[in-house]
Amino acid sequence: MSEMLGGWKRSHKCGDLRASDVGKTVLLMGWVHHRRDHGGLVFVDLRDRYGVTQVVFDPQLADKVHKQSHLIRSEWVLAVKGEVTLRPEGTANGKIPTGEVEIRCSEVKVLNESLTPVFPIEDDVDVAEETRMEYRYLDLRRESMKGKLIARHKMSMAARNYMSDEGFLEIETPILIKNTPEGSREYVVPSRVNPGKFFVLPQSPQQLKQTCMIAGLDKYFQVAKCFRDEDLRADRQPEFTQIDWEMSFIDEEDIYRVGEGLMKAIFKGALGEDLKTPFPRLTYAEAVGRYGNDKPDLWFDLPLVDVGAIAARSDFKVFKDVIARGGAVKALNAKGCADFSRKDLDDLTAFVGKYGAKGMAWFKVKDGKLDSNITKYFPPEVQTGLLGALKGEEGDLLLFGADQLTTVNESLGALRVEIARRKGMIEKGPKWAFTWVTDFPMFGKDEKGRLYSMNHPFTAPREKDLPLLDSDPTQAIARAYDMVLNGFELGSGTIRIHDSALQSKIFSLLDISKEKAQERFGFLLKALTYGAPPHGGMAVGLDRIAMLLTGAPNIRDVIAFPKTAKATDLMTGSPSEIDEDLMKELKIRIELEDLA
Repeated sequence: MSEMLGGWKRSHKCGDLRASDVGKTVLLMGWVHHRRDHGGLVFVDLRDRYGVTQVVFDPQLADKVHKQSHLIRSEWVLAVKGEVTLRPEGTANGKIPTGEVEIRCSEVKVLNESLTPVFPIEDDVDVAEETRMEYRYLDLRRESMKGKLIARHKMSMAARNYMSDEGFLEIETPILIKNTPEGSREYVVPSRVNPGKFFVLPQSPQQLKQTCMIAGLDKYFQVAKCFRDEDLRADRQPEFTQIDWEMSFIDEEDIYRVGEGLMKAIFKGALGEDLKTPFPRLTYAEAVGRYGNDKPDLWFDLPLVDVGAIAARSDFKVFKDVIARGGAVKALNAKGCADFSRKDLDDLTAFVGKYGAKGMAWFKVKDGKLDSNITKYFPPEVQTGLLGALKGEEGDLLLFGADQLTTVNESLGALRVEIARRKGMIEKGPKWAFTWVTDFPMFGKDEKGRLYSMNHPFTAPREKDLPLLDSDPTQAIARAYDMVLNGFELGSGTIRIHDSALQSKIFSLLDISKEKAQERFGFLLKALTYGAPPHGGMAVGLDRIAMLLTGAPNIRDVIAFPKTAKATDLMTGSPSEIDEDLMKELKIRIELEDLA
């Protein structure tokens, strides 16, 4: 490299120079962002990570260099030497920090040429995502993409500094671990030196960070790489990063304090913004009952209201039949939306159908009464009751869901967000709407009536609910909590079980036999018998926070080298086949019919 540079060494970066540098001879290196030929003069905007500087090639200053400039093309890599001068009057560019000055080039070296990029290195260019992913090294040259990675770096540094100041130790846990299923599918890694045996990549450091507490390390944290072999969405990736922490001798209030402090540090470090704390709190029952799900978007209110008792007094067969079957009738008041057309209402009915709803009833509030094609089934006193419960006023639109409670909550929960989007309510709300969701159920039941953990099997129940584990475990409340921002779950955590007998009991309730528990979690059960302290922790998703903080449309934009929705890397061409010799060495055989 030194030979190629011919002894040249960069004196400044492309975002450094200001009017105070006028008269200096400088040497910059970077990429040709734009080239403009103005007849006698050629202008090149030279770009690096730090900014852009205008370079002038003037034949009167250096004719040979000026002739070279006619060969230069976009994205070539140059080293440029010259004097810093003020731009001529009226030509300064106030949009960039270096806009007052330019370099009058006296010497130039072409460090590398470039093919014509497959898309312009500009932020406002519409490029197919597949193309961006295949040419990620070009995509990352764009200012917006670079800015997201810089913001992510600031977030990580702010998190590390905050956690260290709080007395946490950064401890790395292994990437190759034992298969201990926690709910999601795991990536499997064959062991060459132990044929027929396998590692998995961690879904989280859960059991290992608990082990750190048993080891007496008191406060652990890690910016941890985690892996889940699951179907992808805009806010999910097969490999992701979380800020993970665990603490001993604490309760939920300690977790809330650290979590809020961490968010304050991240937002201050990356955006310079001061978050308001403490964050509001909702119980799981309140969140689901009022907003339809356990990650409520609180940019706006639009609550769901249970109107089953009032609807039961109507003559509307759909409502009466649902209530008779033990279902629910809920509604929301779309304030000022009575001007929605019949097509708008049909579109909303189709929208809730995506969430399992079989239909949607509606009323417009006109002249203090309910107006709809089904009004005749609602006596005046029922109309008055619905108007009161929903705070209906002139010009409002009342939207109803009637079905099993889960379907009603999911469909109306999505509908409230869709209404807010259509009416511009989101933009008028708070920029950052944080909340804690607490008091999750300890267990759910699957379609076969079997219990499953609502969080994970290491979660402690409330102490007062311990008797329910014997009588009615579905009524037990877990010591679990989620942090939610703008309708996205940022992370979750629990107070852990630190008693071996209680942990074994939970495994038994989950139909995990003693033999299976020993096979999967034996090392943790053993560790719990050696003086495990009360402890708890949490993890928040760094990628997801970065997505929200930078306004990125999906999580792929804040990860340097992400995977597609099919969990592939278009740039490197992975996953890929491996050769037959390596298959033999790993003692792996693939049956071709499995791939059909």
